[in-house]
Amino acid sequence: MTNPTGQISAPIQMRPDSEQRIPMSYEDYLEAVDTRAHAEWVNGEAIIFMPPSTRHQQIIGFLYRLIAEFVDLLQLGTVLIAPFEMKVSPTSNAREPDMLFVATAHLPRLTRQRLAGPADLVVEVISPESLHRDRADKFFEYQQAGVREYWLIDPRDGQQQVAVYALNAAGQYQPIAADAEGRIASTVLTGFWLRPAWLWQEPLPAPLPVLMQLPTVAEALRAALDAQ
Repeated sequence: MTNPTGQISAPIQMRPDSEQRIPMSYEDYLEAVDTRAHAEWVNGEAIIFMPPSTRHQQIIGFLYRLIAEFVDLLQLGTVLIAPFEMKVSPTSNAREPDMLFVATAHLPRLTRQRLAGPADLVVEVISPESLHRDRADKFFEYQQAGVREYWLIDPRDGQQQVAVYALNAAGQYQPIAADAEGRIASTVLTGFWLRPAWLWQEPLPAPLPVLMQLPTVAEALRAALDAQ
């Protein structure tokens, strides 16, 4: 963003106590916002989020370790966490999901600086200030963009719920129900299921024992050992 003298202003950074909304072009957004900040460009505004809570980071860290290990083991694609931009088209909003998965077939969408196209799976962890944005704005935006699966994790006191949605043949999100054992199976990560109760444990469980509960992982590890 340029100031009245025509010089680039200092980078806009996160504030610890409030979210910032600043009207600007996408080009100015790329120049003005600190790349270390978790921010998005939406409808002509830069939105600079507050720093995430400890619990938010713990949950995302746990899910990242869990899913990244699963994806790497089965060579399914790549997993990235915020801040990393997803811009589904040249004219779309620029979002930074808390975590995203890109399948191997869609890795050409990844450029050096962003994902130019929809992710196959997006995870958002809800905070008090992001409730409407995650449940409404992003829900319909990701649906329209063709994000095949959308996970909404709500760790707030008194809430603690996980909602997972998958695109149906008509391009509409449909909820994925938990099975009788409380597990939610991904339609994108074949063989992966999430037990929401894991996310509410204090402390969070170690990822490796959790992964070993998945038959797909056990089979892949046995195959890898047999091949040595």
